[in-house]
Amino acid sequence: MASSDTQGKRVAVIGGGLVGALNACFLAKRNFQVDVYEAREDIRVAQFTQGRSINLALSYRGRQALKAIGLEDQIVSKGVPMRARMIHSLSGKKSAIPYGNKSQYILSISREKLNKDLLTAVESYPNAKVHFGHKLSKCRPEEGVLTVLGPDKVPRDVTCDLIVGCDGAYSTVRAHLMKKPRFDYSQQYIPHGYMELTIPPKNGEYAMEPNYLHIWPRNAFMMIALPNMDKSFTCTLFMSFEDFEKLPTSDDVLDFFRKNFPDAIPLMGEQALVRNFFLLPAQPMISVKCSPFHLKSHCVLMGDAAHAIVPFFGQGMNAGFEDCLVFDELMDKFNNDFSMCLPEFSRFRVPDDHAISDLSMYNYIEVAFTRIRYHEAVLRWNWQKKVINKGLFALGSLVAIGSAYLLVHHLSPRPLGFLRRRAWTGTTGYWNRCTDVFWQVPWSH
Repeated sequence: MASSDTQGKRVAVIGGGLVGALNACFLAKRNFQVDVYEAREDIRVAQFTQGRSINLALSYRGRQALKAIGLEDQIVSKGVPMRARMIHSLSGKKSAIPYGNKSQYILSISREKLNKDLLTAVESYPNAKVHFGHKLSKCRPEEGVLTVLGPDKVPRDVTCDLIVGCDGAYSTVRAHLMKKPRFDYSQQYIPHGYMELTIPPKNGEYAMEPNYLHIWPRNAFMMIALPNMDKSFTCTLFMSFEDFEKLPTSDDVLDFFRKNFPDAIPLMGEQALVRNFFLLPAQPMISVKCSPFHLKSHCVLMGDAAHAIVPFFGQGMNAGFEDCLVFDELMDKFNNDFSMCLPEFSRFRVPDDHAISDLSMYNYIEVAFTRIRYHEAVLRWNWQKKVINKGLFALGSLVAIGSAYLLVHHLSPRPLGFLRRRAWTGTTGYWNRCTDVFWQVPWSH
């Protein structure tokens, strides 16, 4: 709800990615004068866009944030519903595992298209402006002063009433807060990286079943494929950097895929597979934690700048979007008073964001690439349920990579409406480790 006391106050949002652009919409809706500073050029006109391109899974949390600014229907119309997972065994057998009932699904969304739509939404507000090609150089939050470098590389000081750091896992805003006393920070790179590949359309149609998340689980690596609106699939290969380095030539890549993902080769095409494999190097994955998320009434961090997480619970974007929604709700509660809202945001949000970070890392370390015994996986999953049910992390529509539970018995129906499961076992030769169905969704709010 907008308030007259917001008029004339300036908010600087650092970063025009997904969370930054969404945040700008929330703040502009409250009548703040909003300036978004984005280091990249405008991706809507750029000929080549660098950055992450893993497809996103939009779930309830993210949709609620989009709904609050009137964008839910527009964004949902550009996504592809995924109603089940399709597991591809080494033998070529495929097994479908539904998420829930027929009305329940998650959406495969293009990161780039979503970002473009959000930037356009920001510019629809007369009191908001996006400054592309402007990089944050210095940050003095307590003075309300930023130094930015524009396309001309000339430093320029900008004054504002609030700095909102949405500049990603390698946040410049956070780097300045780290110099302050009692600001805690930690980061961890995991040994695995990811690489994007593509399955193109076949005769103008999807080459595989479209309304599924396709998963190829193997010993120490896996590949997934999410459907796109253009009838293609975006594939992501997760593997250790050590294993990536064992594939220096085209022949090595093809031999690796013939051994581990034989049914994917004709879908991708050998030449396209090799070309895409060497197009970009494997990308790292980092987990970041910090606390608090704010500095007095002057600065606040959201999204990956506050809590970058590994993608093994599929909640990075949804958690970042919920940051924006929670902050907006607190602004309502405290009548746009930054001195009240920012400390409460840290108090309320740090435990939740640290919890999803821990759960994501848990799925990576304890399950996805270990030989944890299956009954232990179930016991640990029951621990996760207790965490969720007791409210230590109010886990809405989760999307998960990396648990072990397709390999075990049916689990009984759970209070949060977890998807039905069934035993699905592979041969010892290719699945002797615990790897889950990749996305995993409780449908309760």
